[in-house]
Amino acid sequence: MTAKKTSIEPKKTPIELLSPARDLIVGKAAIDAGADAVYIGAPLFSARQAAGNSIADIKELCRYAHIFSCRVLVALNTLLTDEERREAVSIAWQLYKAGADALIIQDLNLLGEDLPPIRLHASTQCDNRTAEDVIMRRQQGFRRAVLARELTIEEIRRIRERLGERGDMELEAFIHGALCVSYSGRCYLSEHVLGTKHSANRGSCAQLCRWQYDLLDKDKNLLTGGQYPLSLRDLDRSRSVREMLDAGITTLKIEGRLKDAAYVRNITAYYRLLLDRLFAEPDSHYCRASKGSIYLDFTPNPEKTFHRSQTDYFLHGRTPDLANWQTPKSTGEYIGEVTSVGKNCIEIQTDIALHNGDGLCFGDKGFLVNRVEGNRVYPNQMPQIKAGTQLYRNYDIEFMRQVEHSKTSRRLPVDILFQDTDCGFMLRIGDTEQEFAAEKTPADNPQKALQNIRNCLTKLGDTPFEAASITVNLSQPCFIPASMLNSWRRQVVESAMSKDLRQLRDERIKSKDRCADRVKTDDSLNPCSESVSPDSSNLMTCRYCILFETGLCRKTRKQTDIREPAYLRNGNTLLRLNFDCANCRMTITDAVT
Repeated sequence: MTAKKTSIEPKKTPIELLSPARDLIVGKAAIDAGADAVYIGAPLFSARQAAGNSIADIKELCRYAHIFSCRVLVALNTLLTDEERREAVSIAWQLYKAGADALIIQDLNLLGEDLPPIRLHASTQCDNRTAEDVIMRRQQGFRRAVLARELTIEEIRRIRERLGERGDMELEAFIHGALCVSYSGRCYLSEHVLGTKHSANRGSCAQLCRWQYDLLDKDKNLLTGGQYPLSLRDLDRSRSVREMLDAGITTLKIEGRLKDAAYVRNITAYYRLLLDRLFAEPDSHYCRASKGSIYLDFTPNPEKTFHRSQTDYFLHGRTPDLANWQTPKSTGEYIGEVTSVGKNCIEIQTDIALHNGDGLCFGDKGFLVNRVEGNRVYPNQMPQIKAGTQLYRNYDIEFMRQVEHSKTSRRLPVDILFQDTDCGFMLRIGDTEQEFAAEKTPADNPQKALQNIRNCLTKLGDTPFEAASITVNLSQPCFIPASMLNSWRRQVVESAMSKDLRQLRDERIKSKDRCADRVKTDDSLNPCSESVSPDSSNLMTCRYCILFETGLCRKTRKQTDIREPAYLRNGNTLLRLNFDCANCRMTITDAVT
């Protein structure tokens, strides 16, 4: 007898779309819009000091996320003093008990503490920029490294190849959002200029990179004035998702832990749709990392919420126009050119419908639209503008109303089974079931009784579930009061919603031994921010270079018009620029105020 050939479908790699959560409300909005995981700030010691959250809120977010097999990652990623480290360990245990799936940390000294048996992710603040860096993180007990934003596709691929195919070290990369001009974790400028209360490594960066500067040469001669040479455009790698996944990235991260629910909902939904289309392709090797059906009631568009124009940064090598020298603000979508300017109106050549209440901008100036008549716009206050000016819309009032009032939701399809038992009835919703003791009263109207049972048990509208099917197996149709059926349904749903959290806790207890290989460290391994000398010879290290941006790169020109050292000046603050052309890096090595 000839054996029948069977084909085994290759296992697909789960890909995680990771969204920011400023708070519980934004976290739930991200999950509803399609995030496979969210990252949220701990009560203290996160790299966004203004985005701390209570243990109770994080617990509630975990409870909601785990229904859809989504993860909650908690940022505990500032550098810490000895006293703070003890408090951070206490917080880590509270987060573990609340159901958090992983901690994102920067301070390596925490590895020597009595941490709970929970996954650790090496924050991008650890400056994970080489294969050696990431291999060291794995040896230290991390299970994921958040890669430096500056890496190219080829550099990412080489890191994955050096790590091998072992599944004990995941690679996470940013795909969208604001960019730091410095390598993350290697910027001390804010602290040096404004004091330790504004340390980037302590969660209080004052964003000096978004300041307005004059560019000066060696003799302090003005080269350009009143611009924003350090203000990078926003990251947008939506056209390179497949490349990133093929290079070894398994988590795509959206930046924005200070962003509101509208922004997070819009950007998350945009990437959810993009990824799902990619996963549906016949030759795709990837799949979603979470469960649930997403129901959107708007069309996502990344240009409609905060958007400084886009760059893929260094993903495909060094390219021009990484920064927007004209403004550090949101520019939004390009709408057209000013054709004429009247006493109280502006005429625009555009095919885009504008609305009363829209926000328009040019450079770092802007105005609100008070009235629209065809292509003629009446501002609430006339700006100083001339014909030929390019205009952008950075606030689309109609779109924002849609997103802010969106009923976007996520539902987990479940099969429902209802049948009688020796002592009463059994109700199963998904893989959660419960038996209820009750009398079996034969129904006077069997058809109506069965329909009543179906109607009551499929009323899941106020829960995260939706009925994919319902099966009623009864030896005889029974009359059961609707109030009793509704009560049973609520009990099983509540049990189902808390089941995943209990299972995850059990799994973490079993995995405790797998966390025992964390390297014990000493206090010299990763000094906290206060120990960095205010006379540090390297206040900022950038792959971004002003010489290249201005067309004066020494590798493409034999001479440069900038005599070094060059300077950036803002009021009384003078920043000294140095260009390490051999390594294609720019540094700020001094700041005088």
